[in-house]
Amino acid sequence: MEFDNIECVSASDGLEEDEIQDSYLYNHHQFSPSKPHSATGNNNNGINNVIGPTATAIAPATSVHELLECPCHNGHTLCSTCKTRVQNRCPTCRQELGDIRCLALEKVAESLELSCKYYNLGCPEIFPYYSKLKHEAICNFRPYNCPYAGSECCTVGDIPFLVAHLRDDHKVDMHSGCTFNHRYVKSNPREVDNATWMLTVFHCYGQYFCLHFEAFQLGMASVYMAFLRFMGDETEARNYNYSLEVGGNGRKLIWEGTPRSIRDSHRKVRDSHDGLIIQRNMALFFSGGDRKELKLRVTGRIWKEQQNTDAGVCIPNLGT
Repeated sequence: MEFDNIECVSASDGLEEDEIQDSYLYNHHQFSPSKPHSATGNNNNGINNVIGPTATAIAPATSVHELLECPCHNGHTLCSTCKTRVQNRCPTCRQELGDIRCLALEKVAESLELSCKYYNLGCPEIFPYYSKLKHEAICNFRPYNCPYAGSECCTVGDIPFLVAHLRDDHKVDMHSGCTFNHRYVKSNPREVDNATWMLTVFHCYGQYFCLHFEAFQLGMASVYMAFLRFMGDETEARNYNYSLEVGGNGRKLIWEGTPRSIRDSHRKVRDSHDGLIIQRNMALFFSGGDRKELKLRVTGRIWKEQQNTDAGVCIPNLGT
């Protein structure tokens, strides 16, 4: 995606609007990303007995799967660490070591109960080895990817770590409150088909939300899209709703929906069209004037659904 020089005017709460003079957002925020948040920690569930000519302690981080790869044709078993040291030759019979399955060790692996590798991030679960692998792929405590859309950032971590990373390394706009009013400005908008505006983060109901705005091609049409992502899991995201409104010259478009979790990449959300989509001609009509400059105001709010236990229905909490 091509990043363009974008002027963005923002305000939060009270729907106040301040014009910011031309500032080139992507000429460029040069930064050195913070050290990625560790997601593994110390795993003390190692195996301390090895079948073989010598007794060797297995490092706690060693995958049990690696222990199953090393028997020779005569059945002698060697750990994967020692396999490389003996140049792929069995030290007992000098036969070449292969990738033959060791059913006995597979049974041992099946009998092991191990903590989730994200236990240091709060996961209390314990699983048999093979179930553990399946759980870790969907564990709610697994780290999140950085939600910044302006670069291929590889930083991962928990939500507080990523909030600090977005503020300090990406220099994103940070706001408090559940209502917002943004004005997205771009000169010569017809010359840009793909662009990403600076991410904005809102702190609301004790949670964090990311507001995205970008231009892209939808089929043959040039469009703009605004959408919100929730900094947390999908189950938590379903507790919230948001609305986006854009208009001008006596017309307006309104979008209401549930924010997507940052577990879904910003591109996945964009390509699913799950947000407010405005065709470029309509956006320029809303901008007024001679339609040669984009001056699009997007207002919105976030609210939380509260369960009415007596009536069994959800009622909106519109508090800020």
